[in-house]
Amino acid sequence: MEGMPAAASDPIRSLEVATYAVPTDRPESDGTMEWERTEVIVVAAAAAGATGLGWTYASRASAELIRSLLKPAVEGRPALATEELWERMSAALRNAGLPGAGAMALSAVDIALWDLKARILGRSLVDLMGGARRAVELYGSGGFTSYTEGELAEQLAGWAGAGLRGVKMKVGRHPDADPHRVRQARRAIGPAVALMVDANGAYGRKEALRQAGRFAGDAQVSWFEEPVSSDDLAGLRVIRDRAPPGQDIAAGEYGHAPYYFRAMLEAGAVDCLQADATRCGGFTGFLKAAALAEAWHLPLSAHCAPQLHAHAGCAAPGLRHVEYFHDHVRVERLLFSGILEPREGRLEPDPARPGHGLALKEADAARYRI
Repeated sequence: MEGMPAAASDPIRSLEVATYAVPTDRPESDGTMEWERTEVIVVAAAAAGATGLGWTYASRASAELIRSLLKPAVEGRPALATEELWERMSAALRNAGLPGAGAMALSAVDIALWDLKARILGRSLVDLMGGARRAVELYGSGGFTSYTEGELAEQLAGWAGAGLRGVKMKVGRHPDADPHRVRQARRAIGPAVALMVDANGAYGRKEALRQAGRFAGDAQVSWFEEPVSSDDLAGLRVIRDRAPPGQDIAAGEYGHAPYYFRAMLEAGAVDCLQADATRCGGFTGFLKAAALAEAWHLPLSAHCAPQLHAHAGCAAPGLRHVEYFHDHVRVERLLFSGILEPREGRLEPDPARPGHGLALKEADAARYRI
């Protein structure tokens, strides 16, 4: 292409994938699950003397889909054609199933391809995507149901003290105890920090409505995430319509394709749409979700993976904030170099560093490799 560097037309030479399992620092649970480790699928895409790095938080099943279906779909294709490659990968996953493991496999590769493109062009991802801002707002996220009240208070107060303007805790595993734990959390963080709760779909509709009222009292909860299953769009709409004033209903973290987000928006199910670049089709899918949220005049919140969403979030015009999730903060620090550190409750990508600026710490990561 005229005006482009010679490397721009170079094909993707190789696509490699590895799986890592990082133990949690203590047992963790939310309203519907318990876990003691986090699995990470890491992808390296090489072309034109550069290597792009991508990852997703998924089981090793996604790694096998990358090897068997996505690697043949992208190797030998033009390295800069991210949209074409996204379409090819989506087609390759048709019979295997795009939702879930398939979408997370696609996401890891797409992120690696965007990073590769930016490195070939010598640009940061935030500049390549056309940043709408230079930094993203963070909120601290953890507060697992397995934590004691002391552990919960210490973690949330730590984020508040570090300058994060919002913190989120898990609810739903012990419904009768939830109002008390939420009030304890409010005492720990003080009145100025936003308190958010996430039920991970653990409540039924009527119970969620009861809890919404309880959480809105002394605790002043302003964000209620997945009060019911995110697949229950009618239930989300009911709760959104009847939630106390000032309490936003949020969902969308399991979105895997643009039509998923469109259905959620058409149902009027949320006050704030969530999207996760490691699940929704990578940076390509995240930007499509951002466009849909903008079309519905709703804000967008990035779910987890803060080092990746620091860049993609800067490119989303209606971004509200990025989830600074305890597990992923730990994993990203353990596996990657070049980590962005929060400053005054925000993450700011470095425009002088090509791509997302991160690299796999091979020696450190080796101990966690499956």
